[in-house]
Amino acid sequence: MGKNKLQRFAEMKSFDNVFQPTHNEVWETNYQLKGKWNKDVFKNDNPIVLEVGCGKGEYTVGLAKQFPNKNFIGIDIKGARIYCGAKEAIDNGLSNVAFIRTYAELLQSIFEAGEIAEIWITFPDPQMKKVGKRLTGTRFLKLYSNLLSKEGIVHLKTDSNFLYEYTKYVIEENNLKVLVDTNDLYHSGKADEILSIRTFYEQQFLNRGIPIKYHKFMLEGKTEFIEPDVEIELDWYRSFGREKKE
Repeated sequence: MGKNKLQRFAEMKSFDNVFQPTHNEVWETNYQLKGKWNKDVFKNDNPIVLEVGCGKGEYTVGLAKQFPNKNFIGIDIKGARIYCGAKEAIDNGLSNVAFIRTYAELLQSIFEAGEIAEIWITFPDPQMKKVGKRLTGTRFLKLYSNLLSKEGIVHLKTDSNFLYEYTKYVIEENNLKVLVDTNDLYHSGKADEILSIRTFYEQQFLNRGIPIKYHKFMLEGKTEFIEPDVEIELDWYRSFGREKKE
């Protein structure tokens, strides 16, 4: 591990906006802050918006700047990435931002039912070979449905045509309520100030001329989901590795 990474990990331990639960604190038990994020962390009753797989936290921080009357939490297992968003939030005096370093599979141990108002999923690995790891797959939708309020919203912003099409099939198979659907966000006229926040990975894909796709939909308290039985063309530029250039 590089010296700079070690320094960041050490510094991050002092950040008030970063929570790093141990394995024992979240595995087969409930995290101490479950159901208490507003009361004990943000000290208000504002809606909580969760970014799953937040990476460097560009959306978590970007949204927090735009909406001071909402609370934002980013979750990711990569501490070096979380450091960037947490440090920016501190430098900008944002008290409505927090980050959790853990696996997304453990969300139900961290949040109470109905504790989350919105979920953002921005540029995740599409997991073309592992349906159980897709962040818009039925496994995760069950988790989200439990955490979200009944009027809660799920946002997916992605470069991946595979993930975009897969999510579209999931939505159709389960009769989910669609609010926005576009396979070319920046030529759709829908890219408002919120959707124009760009992550590190998004800018890389835009530089390569790859259109950005976006789904916005609701689960409306649904608890059971059907996995679509479909074959989807793989992303050619990801078939050889996530970071490989054209």
